[in-house]
Amino acid sequence: MAVRRAAGLLAGGQPNELPETFWYSVKRRLLGPPLITEQLKEERLSKPLALGVLSCDGISSANYGSELILYELLPFFGLTAFTLLMPLTGVVLFGIVLVVLSYREVVSVYTRAGGSYVVARENFGPRVAQGAAVALMVDYVVTVAVQNSAGSAAILSTFPALAKPLGDTGTLLLITVAATLLMCYVNLLGVRENGRTFALPTYLFSASVGLMIIVGLAREFFGGGLGQVTWHSGTVPIRHTASGLITFAAILILARAFANGGSSLTGIEAVSNAVSALRPPEGRNARQILVTQGSIVFFLIAGISWLAHITHAVPYVSGVPTVVSQEADLVFGNSAAGRILFYLVQAGAITILFTGGNTSFSGFPFLTSFVAEDSFLPRWLSKRGHRLVFSNGIIVLTVLALVLVLAVGASTAKLVALYAIGVFTGFSMAGFGMVRYHLRQREPGWRRKLVINLTGGIYTALVVLIFAVVKFRQGAWLVVIVFPIGVFAFIRLNRQYRSEARVLKNIGERRASGEAPRQPNYTRKVVIVFVDDFDLATMAALRYAKSLRPTAIRAVHFVIDSEQAERLRAAWLPDRSVPIEFIDCPDRRLTRCAADLVSHEVKPPGTQVTAILPRRSFSPLLGRLLHDRTADKIAGVVSRVPNAAATIIPFDVQNRLHVLQARQAVRDGKVPAPLTPVPGPLQDGDQQDGEQRHLKAAVAAATPAGAEPEPLPGAGGYDRPIPPSGVTPIGALTLPGHQPGKATVEGRVRVVEIRSVERNSVLACEISDSTGDLTALFYGRSRIAGLMCGSRVRFRGPVGIKGGTPVMVNPAYELIVPPVASGSGQND
Repeated sequence: MAVRRAAGLLAGGQPNELPETFWYSVKRRLLGPPLITEQLKEERLSKPLALGVLSCDGISSANYGSELILYELLPFFGLTAFTLLMPLTGVVLFGIVLVVLSYREVVSVYTRAGGSYVVARENFGPRVAQGAAVALMVDYVVTVAVQNSAGSAAILSTFPALAKPLGDTGTLLLITVAATLLMCYVNLLGVRENGRTFALPTYLFSASVGLMIIVGLAREFFGGGLGQVTWHSGTVPIRHTASGLITFAAILILARAFANGGSSLTGIEAVSNAVSALRPPEGRNARQILVTQGSIVFFLIAGISWLAHITHAVPYVSGVPTVVSQEADLVFGNSAAGRILFYLVQAGAITILFTGGNTSFSGFPFLTSFVAEDSFLPRWLSKRGHRLVFSNGIIVLTVLALVLVLAVGASTAKLVALYAIGVFTGFSMAGFGMVRYHLRQREPGWRRKLVINLTGGIYTALVVLIFAVVKFRQGAWLVVIVFPIGVFAFIRLNRQYRSEARVLKNIGERRASGEAPRQPNYTRKVVIVFVDDFDLATMAALRYAKSLRPTAIRAVHFVIDSEQAERLRAAWLPDRSVPIEFIDCPDRRLTRCAADLVSHEVKPPGTQVTAILPRRSFSPLLGRLLHDRTADKIAGVVSRVPNAAATIIPFDVQNRLHVLQARQAVRDGKVPAPLTPVPGPLQDGDQQDGEQRHLKAAVAAATPAGAEPEPLPGAGGYDRPIPPSGVTPIGALTLPGHQPGKATVEGRVRVVEIRSVERNSVLACEISDSTGDLTALFYGRSRIAGLMCGSRVRFRGPVGIKGGTPVMVNPAYELIVPPVASGSGQND
C-alpha cells in the first residue's frame, strides 16, 4: 500500500494531484460527491402542490393552539376555562382573517421571495428592515424547536410505551434532538423537495382532523352526545372554584391565554416567502392559496376548540397526551375502525408537525442569504455549499435550535413564549410597510387596501405588546433583549462593509478619472525571516525570501530559551550567505519584539520591510493542539507597521514527507519510475466503457494515424466533457501531423477574462474538453451574453498555436448549455 501511494505521488517528482483533506473526505463520505451549479433548478409549484408544501407550517399550528389557551386558563378559572375557550378562540380567528387579508395585498405587490423582510426593506429602508430580519430569524429558530417538540409529543401520545425508559420529559427531549439533527443532515444532503411527498402530510392532517370534527359534530347533535374525556394524573393544575373575570389577575390570565392562542397564526406568512416558486400568474395564485390555507386553519382551530369545549380535553404538564389525541380517542371510540381513524389522525399530526419544522431549514438559510447579500450578515452565509444548499445557514439554525431546546426543554408550552413575538413582529412590519406603499402609490382601491393593512398591522402589533408584557417572565424577556442587540449588530456589521466599499469606490473613481495609482519608490528592500527552528519549513521560507531579490536578507531568532538558541546556532547550515541573528526577548513577548524590530528597520526613508514567517501546517485539530498560531499573531502586528508587510509561508509537513519518502523509494529501486497519469474514474459499469470507446473513436477520427492525445484526468466528468461526434477533440489540434485550418471544437468554459490591449478590450475565454484546453479571443468585446463560467459552447474558426495551446480569434460560437446564474459558489 505504501509503495502504491509513493508511485501515485510522483510524476516527474511532483504529486499528480493535491490530496484531499481529512475533513473534506469525511464530508464527502457523509454527504456524497459535490453537486455542480448546473443542477440548481427551481421547481414551479401548481396550486394544489403549493398549498400542501407551503401551508404545512401554518396548518400544523392548529394542532396546539387550543391546547395552549387551556394551559393558561385551567389553573386560574377551573372548569370555566372551557366556556372562555370559545370567545378567546373567536378573537384568534379574527386575527387569522386579518393576517390573511393583509398578506393578500403583500403577495399581490411583492412576487419575489423574502416576505416581510422585502416589504420592510422596500418601504422603510434596509436598516429598519433588520427588525423584520431578526424577527423572522427568531421565528425560524423557535419554529424548529416548537414543531419538533409538538411532533415528539404526538409520537408519545400515539405510543405511550416509548416513554417508559426515560419518562415523558426525557423521551420528548431525546426525540426532539434526534429529529433536529436528522433534519439538519437531510437538508445538508441537498435532497430536492418532492412536492407530492411534502404535500401529503398537509392533506392527511387536514382531512383526518376535519373528519374528526365532522364525526364529533354528528355524534354530539345526532348521536346522543360525546361525553367527556377521562382525566389521569399529570394534568395541568385545575382550580375547583372559578375566579372573577373583572380582577386584574383574571385580565392578565386572559391576555396570556390569548397570547398563547396567537401561536395558531404562525406559518400563515410562509406563502409570501415563496411566491416566486409558484406558477404564473404568481400573485393571483398566491392570493388563492392564502385564502384556502386561512380557511382550513380557521375551520380546524374552531373545530378543535369546540371539541375541547364539549369533551373537556385537558393539557398535561409533560405535553403528553395532546388535546387532539384525546379528542380523536373519544370521537372515534375503541372499535377497530375507530382505532384506525385514531392512528390516521395521529399520523397526520406527527408528519405535518415535523414537516412544518423542516420548512425552517429552507426558509432560514434563504433569509440569511438575502440579509448577507445586503451586507448586514457575514457574507459566508450567502454562499452555497457542497450540495448546492446554504449549508452554513443550515448549521447555524441547527445549533441555535438545539441550544434553545436543551436550555428550555422540549415543551411547547414553555417555548411558545419565545415563538409568537418574532412572528407577529414580522406581521406588523409587513402590514405597516404596505400602508406606506399604498400612501405612496395610491393605486386603484388603495383606501380599502390601506384599511386592511393598517388594521392587520395594529392587531399584530398589539399581540407583540401583549406577549412582551404578559410573557416577559416566562421567557419573552430573552426575545425582547435579543431584538435590539441583533439589529444593532447587523447595522454595525453593515457599517463596516460600507466603509470598505467606500474606500474601493474612491480608488475606482480615481482610476476612472485617469489618475494613476501612486507607486511607492523603495530604494531599499529588506526581508526578515523569523526563525524558530532549523527544519524544512525554515528552508522553504529562505528560498522564498531569496526569490524576492531584496537588498538585504536577515534571519532572526528571538531568544526565549538559551539551550534552544544554542542548538539552532550549531545547526544553522542552510545557507551561509544568510547569517542567523539572535535577539534577546526576556519577557517572551514575541509579537512586541517583532514589531520593534520591523519598526526600527523601516525608519530610513525609502525602506520597505517584508517579514517572512514559516508556518508548519498540520490537520486543523492536530494543529490546534500542537501549535499556538504564533506566526498569525506576529503577522497581525507587523502588518500594522507603515511600509511593512508580513507573508506567511505555509508548509505542509505530512505531504512533504510523503513526497520525500516517495523520491527516496524511487532512488532505492523499490518502486518503478512514474508513468503518465491515467484518466480518473468516470462512471461505473457499461456507461463508462461506452464513453471511453466514444472518446477513442472521436480522437481517432480527428487525428493522424499513430498520434492520439491522452485523455486527461477527470475525462468525462463535469469539467472535461467527452467531445461529441462531429467536432474535433481539442487535444488533437496540437498533435504532430495535424493539418492547420478551421476546426469545430466543443467544451465547457473554465475561465473568462477581460484583457486590455492598446486601449481596447479583449474577452478571453478558455474552454476544456476531455483531451485539452483552448483559448478563444474576442476583440472589442467585454461581454457575450451566456458566455460565462460553466457554459458549454461550440466554437468554429481558424486555429493557431501559441505557447503550445490552441487559440481561436473571433470564432463563431454556439451556446450549448447555459449555466445557472445562481450567484452562489462553493464555500465549505
